[in-house]
Formats: sequence, structure tokens, C-alpha cells
Amino acid sequence: MHDIKAIRDDADGFDAGLARRGLPAQSARLLEIDERRRKIISDLQALQSASNAAAKLIGGLMKEGKKDEAEAKKAEVAASKSDIQALEQREREVIAELDRELAALPNLPFEDVPLGKDEHDNVLHHTHGTPRELNFAPKEHFDLGEGLGLMDFELAAKLSGSRFVVLKGALARLERAIASFMLDLHTGEFGYTEVAPPLLVKDHVMFGTAQLPKFADDQFTVFKGDERDDSERFWLIPTAEVSLTNLVRESILSEDELPLRMTAYTPCFRAEAGSAGRDTRGMIRMHQFAKVELVSVSTPDQAQAEHERMLSCAEEVLKRLGLAYRVMTLCSGDMGFSARRTYDIEVWLPGQNAYREISSCSVCGDFQARRMQARYRPEGEKATRYVHTLNGSGLAVGRTMVAILETYQQEDGSIVVPEALRPYMGGIEVISTHD
Repeated sequence: MHDIKAIRDDADGFDAGLARRGLPAQSARLLEIDERRRKIISDLQALQSASNAAAKLIGGLMKEGKKDEAEAKKAEVAASKSDIQALEQREREVIAELDRELAALPNLPFEDVPLGKDEHDNVLHHTHGTPRELNFAPKEHFDLGEGLGLMDFELAAKLSGSRFVVLKGALARLERAIASFMLDLHTGEFGYTEVAPPLLVKDHVMFGTAQLPKFADDQFTVFKGDERDDSERFWLIPTAEVSLTNLVRESILSEDELPLRMTAYTPCFRAEAGSAGRDTRGMIRMHQFAKVELVSVSTPDQAQAEHERMLSCAEEVLKRLGLAYRVMTLCSGDMGFSARRTYDIEVWLPGQNAYREISSCSVCGDFQARRMQARYRPEGEKATRYVHTLNGSGLAVGRTMVAILETYQQEDGSIVVPEALRPYMGGIEVISTHD
């Protein structure tokens, strides 16, 4: 959510930031709405002041025996009340209009974010590791999983339709092992606090992290029983970012609580409304998937360093699993709605002969905090400021499994379990058709 005062102070800078997103100028339209709002407030204050002054005169006029004048003032006050109520209603309407318009606009990218339209304009930040060379033709993960008899898309389709999967035996355990490994790393070494958050949230929570109103079509909606009352509506979280970030909504933190670092392992649910025809086979793009999420809440001064730290925490997962990857700085046209800067980590998939996204780490400034009314009080100051929020995958569990299956596959279709995961696998070192 943008600050209209900041837009008034630097309208050209605001429009320049939107232009970097490929969007037309919006400041003139927003400031026109704001000017109407300010005019209504000014008129309302003047009317209230005049009404209060007239009300004060009534008692004196009555004491002086000027009944007719007193009655005229009473009529004036009564008329003013009606006008005041009408202006208050207009004020509520124009504030709602301004809020709707501001809520529909994405965050402004930092100046160092590369300009571009889409993923083809993203810039390589760095690479790590060398893609494993296999002396046989590598298979994709779905062929491997189905060959093992432990990954079943047809059975899932009978239950739920397309873009779902049933994992069995050692692959079901592998998914749990990956998540446990990630949580232990992030909590034990990197200082994140594990949270088990709700998976169903209300409208205002989705609004707080900017999934609503713009991206409603990408979400799954849940009602109680046969109820279709919007007041009883829930949303299945598309990422634990939603629940974790909103834990600080409508609160005032002390500066010494920050940065606040949280992690959660949850199922995530996405309608994938805009992905028709993309990744229709396999586990890359699912309606339901598991993810370990990282969220940080910081002061403005801490946010940039916290972004780099979060990226390094996510990277460390891949390093310990022995998976080759690269980090991309997303261009202005490819960033998410709430982000000011985003790093994507892309893991190497031998079966696809390509790098694919496995994590996005974003710094959002105070964009989400304004929507959530999340603040902190700097030490020694009375006034509060908005916190800054950050989020990142640490990592997507399903895509990590995909990378492990394709990277550690053997010619007979079995999968070597990475050393880091063996303590979580109950002694299984190789996943084969017997598992």
C-alpha cells in the first residue's frame, strides 16, 4: 500500500517507479482523489466549527430573552448536523475510493533493480556448483517417481483432478525428511523461530500481504458447510508468508524485538489460474504443494542486510544437499506485486536440462506493513514507524524433491539419498522399487 503523502511530496518519483514496472503514470489521478478528500475534510471542519459556535450562542440568547434568535440558531445547528452527516458520508466514500486505487498498485522497485519486461530480462547474480554430468540419458522426475511406483498422478486425479499427486513409501518419507532438514537448519543454525500457523485465513489477512484484491483468481476459497456468506469466507493460504507476516498486524513492536525471524512448514494452495498449459506433467506446478517459508520483520535500516541474509539461508539448503543452482536478480517487470527487490534461486534439473525456480526471496519495504498497520517504536522515540517485511522460500519442498530425484538418479532408476537427508530417512540410502 502506498502513502498518499509520499506521492504528494514526490509525484514524479512515484510515476517514475511505476514506469519501471511498465505502468502508466498514476499520480495525477490519485492526487485528484486526495484533493477531493482534503477539500471535504476542510469543509467538514469549517461546518463543524460553525455549528459548535452557533450551539454555544443558544444558551446566551435564551438568557437574554432573545427567544426568536435562539430558535433560529437551533434551526441552524439542526441543519448543520444534516450537512455534517452528508459530508462525513462523502468523506468515507472518497477515502474508500482512494484506498481501492492505492491498493491496486504494485510496490515500487529499488533503483538498482534491472529494467525489463519479463523473465527473459532477469540478470544473473551468481552461480554455485557444477551441474552433475550423467553417463546416461537422465529422466525427468515424474518418470522416475512413476517408475519406482511411488508417485501417482492418475490416482490423485481420481481424488482431486489434475495438478495433484499421491506420494507413497520412501518418496512420502523423503518429502517429510526434506522439510525436517530445512526446519532444523533454519531454526538450529540461522535463528528462525518455527511457527505452526493457520492454513485458513480471512479476507483482511490476504489483503495484508497483497494477495487480495488483485489476485483473488489465483486463490482457493472455503466456506463453512453450504454457507456462501462472504463474512464466513476463508482462503487457503498460497504460502505461509500470509500467516507469518500477519502475525504482527495491528501491533506496535519495540525496536529491540527486530529483526523478527520466523519459519513454517505448511501445505500451500494455488489455483494456478494463469498457468494453463504450463508444466502440466509432474510436480513443478501443483494446486497443493509443501513449502518451508522464511519471513523477517525488520526496521528500515536492517532490511537490506536481512534480504542478503535470507538469500544465504535459502542457498545453504541447496549447498548441503549438493544441488547446483544459480541466483537471478529479477527485473522490474518480473517481480511480484509486493516486492521492491527479488532474488530467485533456480536449481539445476538434469532431466529438464534447465534451471528452474525453487525459491524467491523478496524485500517489501513498508508496503505490506501499511496494509497490516504493523509498526515499531524506535528506541527513545514516542512516534512509531512502519516495519519492513521480507519473505522467501527456504525452500519449496516439492521442487527440492524434484531436484534430488533428477540429480541423484542412477541408470536403473533408483535414487541415491543425499548425505544430509539420511538421518531423516530411517537408514534408507537408496530409494528403489523395493521401497
